[in-house]
Formats: sequence, structure tokens, C-alpha cells
Amino acid sequence: MSAQIEQTLPAIEATYKSREVEGILDLYFYRPLGFRLAQFFARFDVTPSQVTFLGACLGITAGHLYFYRELSVNIAGMGLQVVANALDNADGQLARLTNRKSRTGRAIDGLADHLVFASIYFHLTLRYLIAGASPDVVVLALAALLSHAWQASVADYFRNSYLLFLKGRSGAEADSVFALRSDYQELSWRGAFWDKFLLALYLNFTRQQEMLSPNLKRLREASGRQFRQGIPTWFQLRYRDAAQPMLRWWGLAMTNTRMVLLFLFLLVGQPIWYFWVELTAFNLLVGFLLFRQERMSRALLDFALPRPASS
Repeated sequence: MSAQIEQTLPAIEATYKSREVEGILDLYFYRPLGFRLAQFFARFDVTPSQVTFLGACLGITAGHLYFYRELSVNIAGMGLQVVANALDNADGQLARLTNRKSRTGRAIDGLADHLVFASIYFHLTLRYLIAGASPDVVVLALAALLSHAWQASVADYFRNSYLLFLKGRSGAEADSVFALRSDYQELSWRGAFWDKFLLALYLNFTRQQEMLSPNLKRLREASGRQFRQGIPTWFQLRYRDAAQPMLRWWGLAMTNTRMVLLFLFLLVGQPIWYFWVELTAFNLLVGFLLFRQERMSRALLDFALPRPASS
């Protein structure tokens, strides 16, 4: 049994992005479960995008079940949400397990995540409108959804930048607007509509990330020019030491925390509190972390810029 565990652990580790950027719930629940699912899907030659589609369908259905005011129905939705989250982990793990990582897959995964949360926000809003709540709840929900979008964008950019500096491009999902725009212009709407549509969404998402984190963008660009043979160890250590204290706080801004809070608010019959938490606590947390991240990137930029030649 112990030998089997020793053989399994490295295989599981190979499907992680990195232990440092994984949350506790991911490490001890979703990643082990996702790994087993990935192994199952690999045996039947199921593609990561097909797993993403299945997870999105379950997540969207879960959002619909939150519309009803019956706790048993809401709990059924929570169960579907947990399975959807497990599949959301499994698609990436399957891609790494079978070496099927692709930009298209990342774009599809991002689109699926947005559709799932759009379903949750839409059905919770409808739940309150049907019950006679003020139409102002639509404004509240829309503001919370937009807040969620920018929070997720910044958190994703920080975590992938951490992987880029610590593991290099092979270990990170690192793209830039400059590179994506070139690929986008080469595609034709007539001949490759779906690929161009997905790339357009991904390009817009990446543009938002770079606009929100200009100093981090400059640091990534400068290090790419300065360290053409790969990020040197001394710079990796500097980046790690500066960024690691923020990682656990960024973890609070990810999906798992949101789902735990949503489940709690559904259990007490007040899911509208979830909107308020998005607008207050999460915005304050991510805003503070963004400030810290930008200050850190500005400080590290001096080390990534070429030194002037001494006379």
C-alpha cells in the first residue's frame, strides 16, 4: 500500500500547477478527486474541453437550483456545484496528465467559469425579484458580478506570474496582449470562427489583466528581454520571497472561498449577503493585494532592467 502511495503522489504532483498556489481545499480535496477523475477520463480518451463542458453544464444547473427557496433544492445545487468544481480541477489536471495543454483549452475553461457564475448571479437575482424585492437588486447583482470579474482577473494574473517567474514559461499559462494580438489577426472569421471567437475573449481577458497590473506587466516584459535564457535563480528567489507572503491572501479571493460563503448564506436563507460580501470584503481584499503587488513589481523592476555600461 505504501509503495502504491509513493508511486501515486508524484503523478498527482505533476498535475498541480504548483503547491504554493493551491489552496488547502484544493490540495486535500479537489486535486486528489480531480486526479482520479482525470485518470478515469484519460482511459476513455475524453478531452479536457469535454470535461470542461460537462462541468459547466453542472455548474449552470446548480445556479438554477439556487433560484428556488426550498433548502433541499439549494443543497442539491450545492452538491452539483462541488462536482462542477471537481471537474473544473480535473480538466486542467487531465490536460497536464495527457500533455494536452493549449491556449484554446484555457480560453474555453475561462468562458465556462464565467457562464457558471453568470448563472448563479442571474438565478439569485431572479429569486429576489420574484419574491417582490426592489429592482435595485439588479444593480446590486450586476455590481457584484463586475467586481467578481475584476477580482478573478487580477488573482489569476498574479498566480500565473508567480508560476512564470518560479517555473518558467513551461510551468505557467503566461500570455501577453502583444503575442495574442498577432495570432488573432492571423485567424479568419470565415475559416476559423470558433477559434477566433475564443481567442477574442482570451485577448480581452488578458488586456484587462495587463491594464489592472501595469507594473507587473512591465516586470514580465523586462525580465523576458533581460533573461532570454531563462529566469536566473537569484531573481526567482527574490520574486518568491517578495510574493509568497501574499499567496495565501490571494487564495482567499479564489473560487473555493466564494463557494463556502455562498453555501453558508444559502443555508441561512440569505444568499443576497453574498452580493454584499463581493462588493465590500472581496473588493477591499483584492484592492489591497493589487496595491501590494504593484509596489512589489515596481521594486523588482530595477533588477530586471539592463544595467548601464560602466565607463
